[in-house]
Amino acid sequence: MTEHDFRYTLLNPQHTLTECRALAPGLYQVTGNGGSIKTGDSLLVTLKGSRDLSMRLVVDKVRHLINPPGQWLAVAKGPAFKELNILQWQVDCDGCGAQLDFEFAVDGKLGEAARAPAAEARIAELGWHNRAGRHLCPRCHAQEA
Repeated sequence: MTEHDFRYTLLNPQHTLTECRALAPGLYQVTGNGGSIKTGDSLLVTLKGSRDLSMRLVVDKVRHLINPPGQWLAVAKGPAFKELNILQWQVDCDGCGAQLDFEFAVDGKLGEAARAPAAEARIAELGWHNRAGRHLCPRCHAQEA
């Protein structure tokens, strides 16, 4: 199983995505060029409307097209969003006052109650820690440990 990185930040014309659309919650159709995609491979794709959020899809089926050469069409499984919302928040370090501006994804159908847990999960992915309601940047967390 190989991981293929199709995030916008790479912009490699020989290895690009043409389309990624949801067929159903958790099921995606992906069209791309290059990369020798096989069943079981992982695809990292940028979330539409995001600067730096991505999701991992696992290829379930792939069909290599004859024309144009190198193009493929895959059905992949990934996160199941009914209504994808990308939100931007800020958090301040309670140790040094450093500020983190970040994006996170949340299923809009889950309502306001799902926002805080999704934000905390994203903060943890970025290396920040929440200890008893105090947010600490990686540097301050290392000093306290």
